Amino acid sequence: MAGCELEEKERFWSELDEVMESIPTGERVVIGADFNGHVGEGNRGDEEVMGKFGVKERNLEGQMAVDFAKRMDMAVVNT
Repeated sequence: MAGCELEEKERFWSELDEVMESIPTGERVVIGADFNGHVGEGNRGDEEVMGKFGVKERNLEGQMAVDFAKRMDMAVVNT
């Protein structure tokens, strides 16, 4: 998602939300992708979706990944 305009990134996350909502409840989902996001060190109130041992500062793409995980009741792991 590096080099994409914000509008395109927002559209991507919206479409991914729609895909996730189409998956039957109770199914396990693993998303493996490089979103060029840094979720950052510490979890700043995001304990329900991630641990505190990240690297660097959180960037926009990292925040979008964390927000997605919260919406979908998922976890951010192995960034």
